[in-house]
Parts: sequence; C-alpha cells; structure tokens
Amino acid sequence: MNSPLTAKVVFTVGPVAVTEPVVVTWGLMAFLGLGGWIATRSLSLKPSTLQTIIELIVGTIEEQIRGTMRVAPAPYLAMVGSLFLFILAANWCSLIPGVEPPTAHIETDAALGLIVFFAILYFGIRARGLVGYLRTFAEPTFIMIPLNIVETFTRTFSLIVRLFGNVMSGVFVVGIVLSLAGLLVPIPLMALDLLTGAVQAYIFTVLAMVFIGSALNEGRAPTEGKRS
Repeated sequence: MNSPLTAKVVFTVGPVAVTEPVVVTWGLMAFLGLGGWIATRSLSLKPSTLQTIIELIVGTIEEQIRGTMRVAPAPYLAMVGSLFLFILAANWCSLIPGVEPPTAHIETDAALGLIVFFAILYFGIRARGLVGYLRTFAEPTFIMIPLNIVETFTRTFSLIVRLFGNVMSGVFVVGIVLSLAGLLVPIPLMALDLLTGAVQAYIFTVLAMVFIGSALNEGRAPTEGKRS
C-alpha cells in the first residue's frame, strides 16, 4: 500500500506529474457530471423511480441546509450538494479493486478544505459586503481580531485533518486485514468502511455549512430560512 503522503505518478504532462489521486478525481468528476446529466435530462411532472430518488436526495440536502444554516437553500445547494456527493463517491471508490480513495491522500483533502475556505469568504462577503465581513473579525471586541483570524484558518485545517485521518485509517485497516486474512474475512470491515465513508462525507459537509452559515448576516429576515 502506498504512503498517504506520497502518490503514484500515472503519467506526466511536460514537467507536470499527474498522480493517481488526480486521475481518480478526474474520473469521479466525469462520472458524477455525466450521471447528473443523464439523470436530469428527461425530468417529468410524473417522476420515474430514478427522478423520485434524485428529488429525495435534493430535498434532503435542502432541508439540511435550511436546518443548519437557517437560510433559503437555493444559493448554496449546488456547492453543498456537489461537495457531499463528491466526498461520498471518493470515499466509496475504495470498493473498486486497485483503487484508493483520493480522500485518503492529504492533497485531495487540502483542496476540499480550500474550497470550503474560499466559499466562506465568498458567501460571507456577498451577504455582508467586504467591510461588513471584515468587521466580524472584531466581534465581540477588537481584542479578538488575532484569535478570529487564526480560527478562520484552524477550522479549515481541522476539516482537512479529520477527513484525511478517518479515510486513511479505514483504507489501512482493510488493506492490512486483507493481506493477512484473505479475501472473505475483511468483507464486514469493508461494509464498516462504507458506513464510515458516508459519515465522514456528512460530517465534512455539515461542518462546511456551519462555517459558511456563521459568515452570513445573522440579521436577515427570520422568514428567509423558511422559504424553499
């Protein structure tokens, strides 16, 4: 098993080495994008079974956004939904023989953390304005400015470390047991790994919503979070 701090180089483009986690990530993006297009190209007022499942997933994510962030979900649905589905697919791709989940490598988790970090800035500035958002670092008093700035970075770092540590440990445990006990014994552990992957995708997404929600203007009309 490769070290999670190093990645196998699949091919190079000039001086740029393209590693296995990058290739798997591209594959997952293509799979999710193509799957989303196929699933939504023929929507109907009389939904099929597939459309019903999709609507259930979208509705669940909308309710989670509404309940966690206390805002109308529409502006955040694409980012939050894409984040959750990608992490879930990335964690579960360990079921494919010979494929390691890209979330078991620190660079993928760092990229996801940076997406959340810049999403916090974007949505916070869009909701409050640049000056209004910068003022939040002086709340409740200007003495807290250094601590609030540090917190902005440390909470992103905690997202990265949490996802990396949990996914990597699951891959290692299944790999070690598989090498020692053969093919059939690790199946219960693989099922547990699937559950862990789903839980980690959920936790990462919920924490991202919490952090983005904290950057939004809490002075919005209270009825906004009740609109669909």
